[in-house]
Amino acid sequence: MRLHPQIEKALQALAEANLPPLHTLSPGAARDQMDAMVRARGGVPAPIDRSEDRTIPGPAGEVPARIYWPKAEDAGPEGSRGAVLYLHGGGFVIGGLDSHDTICRNLCAGAGAVVVSVDYRMGPEHKSPAAVDDCWAGLRWLAENAHTLGADPACLAVAGDSAGGNLAAVVALLARDAGAPALKAQVLIYPVADCTFATESYTQFAEGYGVLTRNAMEWFVDHYVSGPPDVGDWRASPIRAASFEGVAPAIVVVAECDVLRDDGNAIADALRKASVPVEHLFYPGMIHGFFGMAPDVDDAITAQAQVCHSLRQALGG
Repeated sequence: MRLHPQIEKALQALAEANLPPLHTLSPGAARDQMDAMVRARGGVPAPIDRSEDRTIPGPAGEVPARIYWPKAEDAGPEGSRGAVLYLHGGGFVIGGLDSHDTICRNLCAGAGAVVVSVDYRMGPEHKSPAAVDDCWAGLRWLAENAHTLGADPACLAVAGDSAGGNLAAVVALLARDAGAPALKAQVLIYPVADCTFATESYTQFAEGYGVLTRNAMEWFVDHYVSGPPDVGDWRASPIRAASFEGVAPAIVVVAECDVLRDDGNAIADALRKASVPVEHLFYPGMIHGFFGMAPDVDDAITAQAQVCHSLRQALGG
């Protein structure tokens, strides 16, 4: 295992910024810090046709959402395009529509699909399973309204990174259990699969590999769940689901130097054992969060392109 030189450069810049560790901050301060880091990263997203902020109905009131439409030359005719529900990362505590705006724009353009990003409720203000409930409501809303967005309700996928990958896996299980909506794909980008921190990668990459440390993950989960029983609930730890049989085909992105490396590998293995088609994309020398580091990190560009290609194929684009 060796960090990629581009990641070493990024970690050096992070060290020079001398930011306080996430687990020492209040949730509000951690959110502000993430927003500042996203602004500092900069970058120009792929061009799309348009985006629109609106709210969609949720179980506890209106849920903010942002909808992205691809340019005509990047997508099929309106009505035949696929649609992707995107669930942002941030440990169930930080992040939102703005922090993942560039990723959503790139997926919209690259996959030629309508993308709906949901600003689900987070901890500590709203404990698990509030986030799950909002994301599930978002998928059902997308299925019911895809045609009004110019998308085909029969060509849907769910995607997310980190905590969002966790939520995407849970939503895919809920869709299977409910019998609808039928998903063409689930994209799990370095997902949180188990909230018990029991894997080797939590020890191997506990410190020194970016913002997401073992301490940060423990801080996130403490804010997300109400107590130990919630950790064993498959809605918080989807690897603990009774069965993965019959869930949507998966694209699983894993970074080698990440506390969540073993989570991603484990859920990919569990899906394969349940005879679910899995595209397992493993990136040596990468750290947690690398997927959003385009264009500064070459593997981020590659990973986004591979996910977009796979989504386009799954959604018939």
